[in-house]
Amino acid sequence: MIKLLLVEDDVNLSYIVQAGLQKIIGGYEVTVAENGKEGIEAWENWKPDIIISDIDMPVMNGFEMVKRIRETDGETPILFASALTSPKDVRKGYDIGVNNYVKKPFVPDELDAHIHAVLKMKEGVKSRSEVGCCRFSHYTLDTVHATLRDDNTGKIRVLTTTEAKILQLLAGNKNEVVRREAILSRCWNTEDDFFASRSLDVFINKLRKLFIDDSDVEIKTVRGVGLMLVSE
Repeated sequence: MIKLLLVEDDVNLSYIVQAGLQKIIGGYEVTVAENGKEGIEAWENWKPDIIISDIDMPVMNGFEMVKRIRETDGETPILFASALTSPKDVRKGYDIGVNNYVKKPFVPDELDAHIHAVLKMKEGVKSRSEVGCCRFSHYTLDTVHATLRDDNTGKIRVLTTTEAKILQLLAGNKNEVVRREAILSRCWNTEDDFFASRSLDVFINKLRKLFIDDSDVEIKTVRGVGLMLVSE
């Protein structure tokens, strides 16, 4: 039984999706929230397997809800179901940790297919080619979907696009020093902007926390030169 949290302010659409998944397709237990605030409460109390959310909602929109969830939960798959699919909206969603988009209008069968595809990816089932993957130690970095999988445990962490880019650059040159200027140029399109440089420090601290309990991987600072991902 898949526990699905549906966050949607359109009552009629919520009923159609809930009834379609539970009664027609089957294998689902669906809980509905009408805005992002209710969505966070349901996520905390119910612990769903997957979250489907609208973006434009009263009280708290989907972007803010996902941002708050991703502060502590990088594992639960989240899909945005919305007619808001401009490049800006899509990029913003992926940057804060959304796994995929489903464009409205849709039917329950279509949503069911998206859900199973995302859950298979979480479980490590290879349903696509390995293009865009980078391996180091016992980790697989998926730069296309911005995820980092621990191959020993199967645990998947959702990264931001920038985190994935930085980690890809370091992992692709593991055990070698990558100059700060090269990272800034690749990820911020600049080499000496003060804000970008400080942002890089913040991102490196976040990435180091991913491996804080793993002695096999370390991101080292080579003073005055750059950064190096040390991996056996």
